[in-house]
Amino acid sequence: MTRTLISPLVMLAATAVAPTPATANPGPIAEIICAPSVEMRERLTIDFRSQVAWQGIRNPDEIMEIWEDDRGDWTLVISYASGTICIVAMGDPLMSFADLPRG
Repeated sequence: MTRTLISPLVMLAATAVAPTPATANPGPIAEIICAPSVEMRERLTIDFRSQVAWQGIRNPDEIMEIWEDDRGDWTLVISYASGTICIVAMGDPLMSFADLPRG
């Protein structure tokens, strides 16, 4: 990735909350970072300079969001009804399949 993530991620890890369903069994993701909703949204907006680009309901208690910055780098988060948000993945700019040549 091209953006500097170390400092914000270290800050988020230092303020991580108790395990949620997503952190209890993270599967292939090495570390899921969780924080209270207000704090995480502030950090995504200020530290990552990102905004919500996509949002969808996963189930009645979870909303999945993709946050993007100006360069297109993305962060996938899950917002829980409990008031916690967890970063579950992040990466370089997304590619739209609509932009690919067909045939």
